[in-house]
Amino acid sequence: MSWLALGLYVLYLGLAFGLRTALQIRRTGSSGFKGVSGRPGSAEWTGGVLFVVALVLGFAAPVLDLVGVLDPIGSLDGPVGHVSGVVLSAAGLALTLYAQMAMGTSWRIGVDDSERTDLVTDGPFALVRNPIFAAMLPTSLGLVLVVPNIAAIVGFACLVVALELQTRAVEEPYLLRAHGSTYADYAGRVGRFIPGVGRLRANARSGG
Repeated sequence: MSWLALGLYVLYLGLAFGLRTALQIRRTGSSGFKGVSGRPGSAEWTGGVLFVVALVLGFAAPVLDLVGVLDPIGSLDGPVGHVSGVVLSAAGLALTLYAQMAMGTSWRIGVDDSERTDLVTDGPFALVRNPIFAAMLPTSLGLVLVVPNIAAIVGFACLVVALELQTRAVEEPYLLRAHGSTYADYAGRVGRFIPGVGRLRANARSGG
């Protein structure tokens, strides 16, 4: 299963990052990557670093299993988990690509405060405000189930924290500054990662 997990992960990186970046460059001339930013120790910087750590551990987990450095956790390692993991990963990848394409030229990795992109609220963004992040979670969880070792589990935990920090501390404040009441009204209606869950309250929308 380690070779399968590694293949799925490489496919995910190639499509969700490589292919999408190539399309962005072709459409706009920019890669869309803003990199890890913010003051070291800040929420923005911590989220960016944890995201990178999650990506590295996601790749390392099947490799370390293949070379015999880390064994799967027995209680999580079995055919039901493996099959469920493959299904989750495949579905998550498909949803990630769908949400990325729905963003059009507004797609970015990271935030540049000086930049203003269109606010996308249709398609999957009509269901949740962060469909790309929402789709990344089942993809990562699926890979954990395929190769359930400690590296995969820690990588998934890092991803969850990174996405929470990036969304709450970086992207939402930026979008409120950039789009004002338009984003505030949208965020008050639409959930963060799950439909109806995580809608911004009025005091949060006004910065209070």
